[in-house]
Amino acid sequence: MTEKEDPPTTHFGFRTVREDEKASLVRDVFDDVAPKYDLMNDLMSLGVHRLWKDEFVGWLRPQSSMRLLDVGGGTGDIALRFLEKGGGAVTVCDINKEMLTVGRDRAIDRGRLEGIDWICGDAENLPIADSSVDAYTIAFCLRNVTRIDRALEEARRVLKPGGRFLCLEFSHVVVPGLKTLYDNWSFHVMPLMGRMVTGNREAYQYLVESIRRFPDQQALAGRIEQAGLSQVRVRNVWGGIAAMHSAWRS
Repeated sequence: MTEKEDPPTTHFGFRTVREDEKASLVRDVFDDVAPKYDLMNDLMSLGVHRLWKDEFVGWLRPQSSMRLLDVGGGTGDIALRFLEKGGGAVTVCDINKEMLTVGRDRAIDRGRLEGIDWICGDAENLPIADSSVDAYTIAFCLRNVTRIDRALEEARRVLKPGGRFLCLEFSHVVVPGLKTLYDNWSFHVMPLMGRMVTGNREAYQYLVESIRRFPDQQALAGRIEQAGLSQVRVRNVWGGIAAMHSAWRS
């Protein structure tokens, strides 16, 4: 008799979970905090995340002819910036229906009724045709997917030849003094703030832990190259609290 193999595992913060469980755990986290997600981003970063996202979209250099796929951007932060800076059509794909609802409502409030589509879908199995978009962005989402390499392969698949990949994600602090301050803020203040504002301390404890489990800047750059993307460049943001990775499909 052959021994039954244990199911593959991954991490959910500092917990070890089965691979087939992680997506639903992540979905539950973001469905729960969706109504206060943007408020918490402002509080946790003291509003600085807005500057990071402005720089991120600025590096993309939107053009009116550019079709963008924004993955994991349910609340519309990147998509709306892209349109405001002159970009063409944008599709937002997010696994969380509640986050997409927040984004659609925000777009309507801003009078953005055209040029933006909202799709519920998984970064590891995008409901998007091969070679169909000029640019792919993913901001503060990649660390939440179960199989990062699979998501990167999907990014390459949907990009047209010559298309641009751009990722903004929390990363690893490279300034020693800043690291101590950041660790104290993130491990002690952010979960407490999450409990006070959203009623869900565990969601923000997960966020802090997921950042520490995410590959550092150079490791992620290597994985982007392994997925078949080229000309990888890295920009640290605020001493490595976050980092932007740019690459191209040749």
